[in-house]
Amino acid sequence: MNPDALAPWASDPRRSRGRRIVEAAAPPRNEHQRDRDRIVHSTAFRRLVYKTQVFLNHEGDLFRTRLTHSLEVAQLGRSAARALQLNEDLVEALALAHDLGHTPFGHAGQDALHACMLEHGGFEHNLQSLRVVDELEARYAAFDGLNLCFETREGILKHCSRRNAERLLAAEPGHPAQRFLTGTQPSLEAQLVNLVDELAYITHDIDDGVRSGLVTMAQLGEVPLVARFRDEVLAEHPGLASKPGRRLLFETLRRVVSALLGDLVDTTAGAIREHCPRDAEAVRAAPTLARLSEPVRAQCAELKQFLFAQLYRHPQVVQSTSLGRTVVAELFSAYSEQPHQMPEDFAFAADRHRAVADYIAGMTDRFALREHHRLTGRRLFD
Repeated sequence: MNPDALAPWASDPRRSRGRRIVEAAAPPRNEHQRDRDRIVHSTAFRRLVYKTQVFLNHEGDLFRTRLTHSLEVAQLGRSAARALQLNEDLVEALALAHDLGHTPFGHAGQDALHACMLEHGGFEHNLQSLRVVDELEARYAAFDGLNLCFETREGILKHCSRRNAERLLAAEPGHPAQRFLTGTQPSLEAQLVNLVDELAYITHDIDDGVRSGLVTMAQLGEVPLVARFRDEVLAEHPGLASKPGRRLLFETLRRVVSALLGDLVDTTAGAIREHCPRDAEAVRAAPTLARLSEPVRAQCAELKQFLFAQLYRHPQVVQSTSLGRTVVAELFSAYSEQPHQMPEDFAFAADRHRAVADYIAGMTDRFALREHHRLTGRRLFD
């Protein structure tokens, strides 16, 4: 996008804090477009196509994966960024990179890997996403990682404990983790992606839940946010009630997403007017400006409670994710005892346990299952 069209409070690529290793410019791309391109061409990004969102990869071809989720976050994020005159290229880069550190088997895999790493520094997928782009990608002769701009790295690091922030700052003064010690905010683009990520998953998980047969339209009718738009659709298209297929669901969810995104844009614009940040640095010193209105926040919380009760904790989902935890834990044990079973760049790393965590976190669901079978001789999934 044209940097001259940005609002004063947006992240201007011409005023980026730069990269850890200085590189020559690459016109016609600006620095944040360049970051987006590096993310798209990374190995970790390609792996997202076979990483779980809710339903494990072997359970069906049409369920969301980390890749399709990231694309949906990017699409919603760019729409909101355009309306708010924010940096669409930075928003897209953050959306595409935010799940690069996710383990196989979704949050169950992350929990299992964290349990394995408790005595070795722990594991957190958000911090791992930054580790991927800072260290683990091996594509360039002059440096490890992707050497992304400060603003992109800042937005990728959504959460960070004080201990980890202090450790990262000791190794790199001025590290994006500093804001977790000073209590400041990330860019508005990063704040926007954080919220859009949430809106994307709570709406597309409804779609996947119905597709799986674990959630019904009747159950969804008990959720006021969904029921409101379902009733609106039926008032306009009464024939959809008896029509086969999921057109009623799709039309309902389309309106839910539009309403949530519209509320996000309107509420954020109001917060910007209230605090009047003069530039991107003033955004960092202000309260969180990317917001939903309180009524919509409450409706989203209600929808999330519904999804936890009816989908995420459904016995079928719990059974699959439990097996995923077992795969990750047994892989960690096997590689820790036999590091030569990993590729050389992991097998000979100085910090064996962190290398094992890096290797497992980078796996797709199906590769993890193949490795588990190779190392244990057992098949946990039919």
